[in-house]
Amino acid sequence: MKSNGKMAQLTATPRTEKKGAALRLLRQGGRVPAVVYGPEFEGASIHVDEKEMLKVARTGRSEMFNLNLEGGKTVPVLIKDQQERNGRLLHVDFLQISKNKPISVSVPIDFQGTAAGSKAGGVFQTQETEVEVEGLPADLPTSIEVDVSGLDIGDRLTAEDIKLDKGLTLITSPDSIIASVMPPQAAEEEPTASADEAEPVAAEEEKAADE
Repeated sequence: MKSNGKMAQLTATPRTEKKGAALRLLRQGGRVPAVVYGPEFEGASIHVDEKEMLKVARTGRSEMFNLNLEGGKTVPVLIKDQQERNGRLLHVDFLQISKNKPISVSVPIDFQGTAAGSKAGGVFQTQETEVEVEGLPADLPTSIEVDVSGLDIGDRLTAEDIKLDKGLTLITSPDSIIASVMPPQAAEEEPTASADEAEPVAAEEEKAADE
């Protein structure tokens, strides 16, 4: 597992712009509209520098960093959610946290090795790319390494098979299938998402652009 290092810093500026043209102007100027949630905030609207935001977000949502607000106030936060399009950040939600209170976050899985079943002609498939865990902010990894080299054709890797560091608790259902190795014929018959199923995703991205 890869863990967090020294906490990064991100400066935030309050904003009154909420929708439409004003937000587009912010984005054109290299700023990202954002909202801060937490015990001391009721959805405080801010904006941050896009380049700086990408630096602190490089390791995923489990990385804790300091958000420096106007007036000298600094609060530790995590990325609660973010919307992107074509490699550009549209909007970010930050969550204020307490360093001494466990929280639940989704952590990316870093698959390591080549499945034995793949070498034998099977098809390696990932059903999930992240798992939800709970722990103190300082103990949260930025990714979880999972060795799949032992998976043969017909094998499945479930969430409970993933070894977590001390201090972390698995929140994802233990029976959730993370990855599997399927026979070639079965993999070819796997259904793919239809165009109709993809439409809601596009609609959500359009909505995010105006928030």
